Amino acid sequence: MPTLGLIHNSPVLAPIFNEIAARIMPDVRILHFVDETTIKNTIAAGRLEKATMRQVIRLVGSTFDAGCDAALVTCSSIGPAVDMAAELYDQPVLRVDRAMAEKAVATGSRIGVVATLATTLRPTADLVRRVAAEQDKQIEIVELVCPGAFDAVMAGDGATHDRIVGEGLIEGMKGVDAILLAQASMARVVASLPEGAVPAPVFSSPELGMIRAADVLRGLAK
Repeated sequence: MPTLGLIHNSPVLAPIFNEIAARIMPDVRILHFVDETTIKNTIAAGRLEKATMRQVIRLVGSTFDAGCDAALVTCSSIGPAVDMAAELYDQPVLRVDRAMAEKAVATGSRIGVVATLATTLRPTADLVRRVAAEQDKQIEIVELVCPGAFDAVMAGDGATHDRIVGEGLIEGMKGVDAILLAQASMARVVASLPEGAVPAPVFSSPELGMIRAADVLRGLAK
């Protein structure tokens, strides 16, 4: 049975990814690796520091030491460290937001990026720019941070988080061709909003990232 290692910055993400895995890769064993220091230290520093990058690389190695065939890092804030880890290991190391960025760039040229943390927004927006450059496509990025939402969800107040993010999606994303949700924890908000309330297609990383991981695992099995 193929094994996928999921590296999270919060235990609240495990159930989200378990539900997706049960639907799209029921024949894959899932192992969760949680280290909250990667996001907390990044928030405290206001940027991704070298010590955190080294920790991410060690976490990726831990998944392979545990027998995983591929590793998927579910935090966008530490994306650059994931790219570095991918260069250092022979097994696949995946960013959860890569597939999402590719979908958004393929959808339109004015792309909204919504986050609950500036430290997550920047790496996601940078990834979108890189994907667009790879495709030789000119884009415009509209950035929006939803203040207070991250603190709410980390405190267990999902309702406040969802309300703040929902308001941001409806009011702050008018005129864009596609919307990216920079954090996995934001994905559930879209389903709770009235149909047609959000002005553009919304792409979130958990589902698309897991679909990409399933494709990678199938490729390894060939």
